[in-house]
Amino acid sequence: MQESSPIGIFDSGIGGLTVARAVKKVLPEEQLVYFGDTAHLPYGDKSTAAIQAYAVKIADVLLKANCKLILIACNSASTAAYELVKAYVASRATVFDVIEPVVQYVGQHLAGKRVGLIGTKQTVNSGVYRHKIEGLDKGVSFSALATPLLAPMIEEGFHSNRISKEIIKSYLDDEELKGIDALILGCTHYPLIKPQIDELYGEKVAVIDSSEMIAEATRAYLKGKGLLNQGAKGKDRFLVSDYTASFESTTKLFFGREVNLEKYPLWE
Repeated sequence: MQESSPIGIFDSGIGGLTVARAVKKVLPEEQLVYFGDTAHLPYGDKSTAAIQAYAVKIADVLLKANCKLILIACNSASTAAYELVKAYVASRATVFDVIEPVVQYVGQHLAGKRVGLIGTKQTVNSGVYRHKIEGLDKGVSFSALATPLLAPMIEEGFHSNRISKEIIKSYLDDEELKGIDALILGCTHYPLIKPQIDELYGEKVAVIDSSEMIAEATRAYLKGKGLLNQGAKGKDRFLVSDYTASFESTTKLFFGREVNLEKYPLWE
């Protein structure tokens, strides 16, 4: 593991690009290797065993790319496979998930508040956020709602029009989220619809975007370990297990026209 080694980031599709963009913003000198498992998206309705198989295979790809840090930029994969990936990677790289930085934020800033979460079925049904937030013992009243239409809707490019607004509103009006003070976006796809969520809530609910938190946690860790890149920066790489036009257009929107997608099937 060297200072000049890249940061690896993976997700089922375009959602993790929100994390990659946030990391790029705070760590512009670092090379990123991003893997979008577009052949198997969305992860939210897959079994735990399937997600674990995909995650270990992707971790192997990122280790071969010599990554010093691997960010699981997907709540479903963080829920299902974080411990397994960490054990598989062992001392070869550090592994971060997207859940821990959010839990820490809740503990520091939302004690005694009503906190809601929206996410995939996998994330919500696992109860991982509830378990960790209630374990803080900070008097947080927690509720969670599975919102399975949102990730595929965003993957298909429907994240800023009338159709998406109606679907988002329908979910946010659910009884489960009544009276909340803050809403955790429990899927890395969801920052792409944060402007619409903010508009629907006005100033009444704080909307928590995990991508910024994981970027700050990454910067703090690398700085603390003396692993910030000080030399020449390699070119960012974007790998996909299957080509999709929506992934390419979103990647170019986030990172500019110089992006070249590399197709890297997990299984031939």
